[in-house]
Amino acid sequence: MDLSKLPTVLSEDTLSNTMLGNVVELCIVTDDHVKTMQGLIQLGIGPWAVYTFSPKTVTDQTFNGKPCEFALKVCFAKSGNMIWELMQPLWGPSIFQDFLDRNGTGFHHVAYDCNDIPWDERIDSLEARGFRMVQSGKWMGRNAFAFFDTEDATGTTFETYHFPDDWDYPEPESWYPAPPPAGTL
Repeated sequence: MDLSKLPTVLSEDTLSNTMLGNVVELCIVTDDHVKTMQGLIQLGIGPWAVYTFSPKTVTDQTFNGKPCEFALKVCFAKSGNMIWELMQPLWGPSIFQDFLDRNGTGFHHVAYDCNDIPWDERIDSLEARGFRMVQSGKWMGRNAFAFFDTEDATGTTFETYHFPDDWDYPEPESWYPAPPPAGTL
């Protein structure tokens, strides 16, 4: 390894090429979202908001750089300042189905806020580092998300997403095991 090509260490938590920002989400890909929620609830993680991401709710869908259509069951649970996410592929091509086929249920990706740098700059920066975008879309036409082919280099997939300032989560299809009490959201 050529050490002259490594970034400069600026502090105990910053390199000269730092851009990822804060971890905002950890995701498990599963073939049974209910079973996985049940296990995580035993650990005290929940309640879970359950959604279906499909062409009806996610625009600009891509897979390996080409337009495509896919559907996923997506479940979210807050845990402090981080989100737990579960993804179950339903149909169509996806990195999530590819992962399940290779590995079965397991930890799939980590998402970063990229210090809220503009969306196109995030994409360009990750691609300039040699990581191509492999799946993307816009939930409700507004919440952009993109996954990058970082698995060979890091052992996992990296995601970034952008919530507009006025973003409110839509009402979920269901809550598991039950919705939060009124007034606590």
